[in-house]
This record gives sequence, structure tokens and C-alpha cells, in this order.
Amino acid sequence: MNIVHATGIVGAQSARGVVVVIDVLRSFTVSAYALAGGARECLLVTTVDRARTLAKEVGEAVICAEEDALPVDGIAISNSPTQIQATDLEGKTLIQRSSAGTPVLDAVRGAEAMFAGSLVVAGATAQACLLRQPSTVTLVASADFPEDHACARYLEALLSGSDIGPNDLESWLEPLRESERYSRVMAGRWPGFPATDIELSLQPDRFDFAMPASRRDGYLRVARESHQDRQLA
Repeated sequence: MNIVHATGIVGAQSARGVVVVIDVLRSFTVSAYALAGGARECLLVTTVDRARTLAKEVGEAVICAEEDALPVDGIAISNSPTQIQATDLEGKTLIQRSSAGTPVLDAVRGAEAMFAGSLVVAGATAQACLLRQPSTVTLVASADFPEDHACARYLEALLSGSDIGPNDLESWLEPLRESERYSRVMAGRWPGFPATDIELSLQPDRFDFAMPASRRDGYLRVARESHQDRQLA
């Protein structure tokens, strides 16, 4: 199996095989917490206006949105797993607008299968990829951020069966913890980005499902898929 690493929209456009687009902070971590909290699906759109329109069309929907990683006026939930965890999503649809994960996932063409990836679903995502017996897996970091690259390295190790030591992931995440972004969040200086989002986002394999993505008319749909679901399919 060939494992390819790529970054951003350009990387997504050239991605082949089974494709995992990674957004750890925070879009696809938000998706995971929403699905774990009972949401029936996550619908990803590229604009706030489309999010609002789709919410009216779908009904029983909750909007989660940010622009340039900042909250959007009139939308209560930013791109925050902390806020999502505190929201009743049972049986509802989460409509997400994000600056990195969504447009990068939307740029994927010609994939055998697509997954939204993050650390909290990494193990299940690797397993879902392997069950499809691909010749190529492309791991796309949605942005050139250390947490997305760390997740890609973690996924590569899981896919290839490499041993992962107890400190490996922490060492890969060290550039994040040394960054100005991390300091700003932890100091409470980032609107709509509580420090608890970091803790919630960096828990590997918290959930036992993968998040396959499919293209719809004007949006992307992300749902949950467990190992058992795939075996029964």
C-alpha cells in the first residue's frame, strides 16, 4: 500500500486512492463530537449564507460556523468542540462552515473513498481505510499546521502497522505546543476558541467510528461508520 502525504487544496486536487482530509483544530474534531453526541449527519458548506439556507431546507438543524477562525455574528456556535459537546444534537443535523477542512475536502476529485479525519477518530479511520484494501491512501493536511501533520504521521503509522511509542504523538505535537497559536488559545485570547478545545481535539482514538464523506448538491455529507457497520454493508 502506497501512503502519500499532501497539504491544502492543491494537495487535495491531486489526491488519489482512499483520501483522508485532516482538520484537527477544529472542523473535523467538531464533526466527530457532533456525531458522537447523536447528530444524524454533518453537512459541510463553504459559505455562511449557504449554511443558513440549508438549515431552513433541512429542518431540525444546528449551524456551526467560523470565518477566518473567528465567530460569525448571529450564529451562536463557533467551530468549537467545547460548544458542540454542550449542545443537544440528538437526531439533528449539524451544518458546518469552516475555513480549512471544508474547502480542502471539497477539492478532492477522483477518490475511491473520502474521509474527514482528526485525532479523535484516527484509529477507526485507519481501520476503515484498510477495510477498503486500497493500493493508495492519500493523507491530506487541510492546512500547514503541526497538529494536522502530526495526525497524518499517526495515521501512517497505524496504516503501515508501525509501532507507536507512548511519546511519539506527543513529540509530533510539540511544534503546536510551542506555537504562538497555542499560546494565544491557552491564554484565552482567541474569540470563539476556548482552551478546552485543545484538550478535546488532541485525544487520539476517543471515538470508535470513522467519518466517510460524500458529495451532494452544493454540500458535503459526513456521517459515522463503525467497523461493524462496514462489515454488515
